[in-house]
Amino acid sequence: MNHKKRILLTGVLLASAVVSGLLTYTRANAVPVERVIHITAKNFQFSPDSITLKKGEPVVFEISSGDRKHGFSLRAFGVRTDVLPGKVSRIRLTPDKTGKFTFSCDVFCGDGHEEMTGTVIVTE
Repeated sequence: MNHKKRILLTGVLLASAVVSGLLTYTRANAVPVERVIHITAKNFQFSPDSITLKKGEPVVFEISSGDRKHGFSLRAFGVRTDVLPGKVSRIRLTPDKTGKFTFSCDVFCGDGHEEMTGTVIVTE
């Protein structure tokens, strides 16, 4: 094999090794894509009022109000936010346990407030 072919082959092998290493590094350090879940608070209910998640799956709750100020509290995961009309509140969460967990409005919003709850179901 002549000198030019040997240099070309060495360059191709080196470039291949670099690309392979970068792909491996990227896959190992990639940030998982968050699943976005839209929730509306209105008339003493959440819609949807039942949400199924997978343990370890990152999610973003985008919560909006259709009528007045509400709250959103998912105590089992230590998250809460105010939900204001005309604005979207975002909560990031990666569930680290399985089971059924209740979320609720924690800002008094009128008669029917006590019934304003929902369920997050986290599966394996």
